[in-house]
Amino acid sequence: MRIEPAVPAEARAAIRAALLAAGAEPVDAPLLQPLGLLLDLAGEAMRARLFVVHAEGGAEMCLRPDFTVAVARQHIAREAAAGRYCYEGPAFRAAPGSDRPEEFLQMGVEVFAPAEPSPARADAEIARLAWQAARAGGRKDLTLWLGDVGLLAPFIDSLGMSGALAGRLKRVAGRPRLLAAELARAGREPEPPGPESALAARLAGLPQAQAAALLEEVWSLAGIEPVGGRGPAEVAARLVRKAEAARAPAPKPDQAAALSAFMAISDMPDEALAKVRALAGRKTGPLEAALETWRARLDSLAEIAPADHVRFAPALGHAFDYYDGLTFEVRSAVLGEDRPIAVGGRYDALLSRLGAAPGSAAVGCVVRPWRAWAGGEA
Repeated sequence: MRIEPAVPAEARAAIRAALLAAGAEPVDAPLLQPLGLLLDLAGEAMRARLFVVHAEGGAEMCLRPDFTVAVARQHIAREAAAGRYCYEGPAFRAAPGSDRPEEFLQMGVEVFAPAEPSPARADAEIARLAWQAARAGGRKDLTLWLGDVGLLAPFIDSLGMSGALAGRLKRVAGRPRLLAAELARAGREPEPPGPESALAARLAGLPQAQAAALLEEVWSLAGIEPVGGRGPAEVAARLVRKAEAARAPAPKPDQAAALSAFMAISDMPDEALAKVRALAGRKTGPLEAALETWRARLDSLAEIAPADHVRFAPALGHAFDYYDGLTFEVRSAVLGEDRPIAVGGRYDALLSRLGAAPGSAAVGCVVRPWRAWAGGEA
């Protein structure tokens, strides 16, 4: 495993101090995390980037790829209405075909609280922490990138799509690869049933446990040995999703063009929001409300970074698709867009997926000190 070089104690302390300004409680998180949960959150494509641990007779686990889910699970287990936590420690992601470190240091802050009517202040606080922690490393070429996974849903509604198609696109809003695959189907007729469709249809009508048992029986009869660590329940679910995708209606070419243009927006915040409005097929209350919310949020964010160091890309997303509102990254001109120094955002819906009480909300950020330090990654 390739291990990231150590950051000098002085630089590490400066980055840590910027995050500790949040007044958060220091916590650790288990090194092993449930594999199935993380694949549900990030998709099957993430498996190749996880270090999977097999224990005989036990559930599949993996080395923690980041801290957010682990800290959220700990907070929920406490049954507390609110909490502020900071953390520091190694995270692990495989990097096939790359020479990048696979064990690397993360520092971060996660804030949990009851949902507010307007979360702009908390969003701005976390973005400010990330920006200040990134700057504490000494780099002078930083830009704050803003996005909003939640803006895509009202934009889709403005395009007049059918309910089923709009729902499919909204479900992949935070996963650019899957959204691009949906847009690539523009103008196509639904595919005719393939040889696997009968099996997929049969599996779709069964509870998960029965679907897995049926697929195991089919494998046994056919003499098939599963590969890649995928269990029958996971394969059955993927078969059903694939068959449903093939039969689903596709976007019209003009709808796909508008969505592609939306995904490509990258500009100064005011100009970017104007482009969103111009691309909308029709005015809708939800879209107008979302754009007005962004105007208020920009007021809260205005003092974080100089105006010429802020960009807005509404489709900005991260590896894990649990973000459902504001997203942000702090990038270095030297490192480029695929190696952000800090990332974060709002992930209210994740808490309910993990079993939290209704009305819970969360926002957080993570910083990579080796990237933040001016003498580090290049």
